[in-house]
Amino acid sequence: MAPSADQGKVSDYVDAEDVHTYYEVVGRGDPLLLLHGGLCAIETISGLTERLAEHYRVYLPERRAHGRTPDVDGPITYDLMARDTIAFLDAVGMSSAHFVGWSDGAVVALLVAMQRPDLVRRLVMIGTHVNPEGLPSEVHEMMKLDAMPPEALPPVLRELYAGVSPDGPDHWDVVVDKEWQMLRSEPNIALEELAKVSAPTLLLVAEHDFPTLEHSEAMSRSFPNGELQVVPDADHGMPMEKPSIVAGHVIDFLGR
Repeated sequence: MAPSADQGKVSDYVDAEDVHTYYEVVGRGDPLLLLHGGLCAIETISGLTERLAEHYRVYLPERRAHGRTPDVDGPITYDLMARDTIAFLDAVGMSSAHFVGWSDGAVVALLVAMQRPDLVRRLVMIGTHVNPEGLPSEVHEMMKLDAMPPEALPPVLRELYAGVSPDGPDHWDVVVDKEWQMLRSEPNIALEELAKVSAPTLLLVAEHDFPTLEHSEAMSRSFPNGELQVVPDADHGMPMEKPSIVAGHVIDFLGR
């Protein structure tokens, strides 16, 4: 697929290991890798992208089985997606960047920062936990189910997938099951492991987010250079629902 430009935006595919990865690039400035949430296409963070692109050259890869990137045989795991992300940076010739990840994307960004600290300048993790202790009891009960409850996902995610996935709309259920099996056991990172992250780190969580505030505070203390910002009157969807507020926190942190 040849690159196409629209008001500075570039879209293309690149082969990163065994993943034919779709990505877009928009904006000018220092490179920033923006990683979407689980089961999301990059349209879900378009409001955040637009605001960050006023200050940074924003790269938006869609991970395996997400958006326009086809699925790959086998399970989906955070470690695999982190390796895919490292391979993506190598494929596009990026030696380092700021990393901003939402939900699943935040876990992927964290693993890259732990495994390849040379790649991550500053790290922003939005709405995520690092081990099961970070989730409330009702979510623990839900994780005991063999399949993801249909009501757990906004219908727009399936609609976006159906509109762009090269695997076709019927493959959605396969991807949801892979994601669910991953979420039932991952992430499971000990807080002590966060000491491996050398990049300055911002944890951005909503007042009514999935991770508990106690867990977010413990994460913040575990990073060598971490801080926590709580967004009031917001929930896990805040990058979609309050992109200006989220972007403001990110831009302030990255610009120090």
